[in-house]
Amino acid sequence: MSLITNVMDHSLDDGYAEAAARKRSEGTAGLPRTLRAKLGLAAGLVLAACVVTVGAAQARVAAPVVAKEREELIDRIDEETAAADRLEESVDELREEVGARQREALRDSGGDRSTLLGILSGATPVHGPGVRLVVNDAEDSAAGGDGDARSSSGFADTGRVRDRDLQRVVNGLWESGAEAVSINGRRLTALSAIRAAGDAILVDNKPLVPPYTVLAVGDGEELGDRFQDSADGVYLHVLQENYGIRTALSVEDDVRLPAAPSVTVRTAQPITEKGTS
Repeated sequence: MSLITNVMDHSLDDGYAEAAARKRSEGTAGLPRTLRAKLGLAAGLVLAACVVTVGAAQARVAAPVVAKEREELIDRIDEETAAADRLEESVDELREEVGARQREALRDSGGDRSTLLGILSGATPVHGPGVRLVVNDAEDSAAGGDGDARSSSGFADTGRVRDRDLQRVVNGLWESGAEAVSINGRRLTALSAIRAAGDAILVDNKPLVPPYTVLAVGDGEELGDRFQDSADGVYLHVLQENYGIRTALSVEDDVRLPAAPSVTVRTAQPITEKGTS
C-alpha cells in the first residue's frame, strides 16, 4: 500500500521536471550545439525522410499490382462459383433422369401393382386427403439454452427443433397409417435419413430451415386422431408444453407430395408369376 500511495502522491511529472532541470544545469539540454552533432542530426533527418519517401513510392507502385491481383482473385472465385453451380444443376438433371428411368422401369415390371409400388417406394407423386403438421422453433429459441438436458445434443437452444424430434414425428405418422410423407417438399422413402449437422437438420443430406411442414397422405381425420393419441404425438405435445416448440396440425382434403428425387434400389429381383394347378 505504501508503494501505491507514493506513486499516487508523487506523479512522474516531478521526475521529468527534475531531469530537465539537471540537463539545463549541465548544458546538455536542447538542440545539439556542436557542428558535428548538428550534421549528424541533419543526416538522420534526411535518412528518415528518404526511407519514408521510398516506402511511399513503393506502396504507390505496388498498389495497382495488388488491386489487379485482387480483381483476378475475385474473377477466379466467380468463375469457380459459376462452375460449381453448373455442376450442381447437372447433378440435379442427372438425378431427375435416373429417377424417371427408375419409375419407368418400375411401371414396366410392376404390372398391375406398379401404381401401388410407385406410391410406397416414393417413385411417383401422389395426392389425396391427409394432414398438414407444421413444427417450428420456440419464439425465444435464439436466446440460448438454460442448461436443460436438451442442450447437450449439440444444438445451442433448448427451444430448437431437433433431428430426433422430426424422426419421431415422421415415424409416428407412418405408424398411424400415413401412405406417403414429405418434409418441406422433400418426399421421404424407406431409405430416407433425417440427421443433424451442427444446428441444421438434413433430410437426405439436404438442409432444411424452419418451420418444418410435414405433409402426410392418408385418412385425414383418422390419421390425425391416431397420431395425436400415439406416443409420438404425446411426445410432440410435451415439447410444446415444456419447451415452447410451436406445432399446428390440420386435416386437409387434398395434399400433394412430389416424387422422391431418386429411388435407390439396394436389392431387387424379378417378379415371377406363380403357376396355377
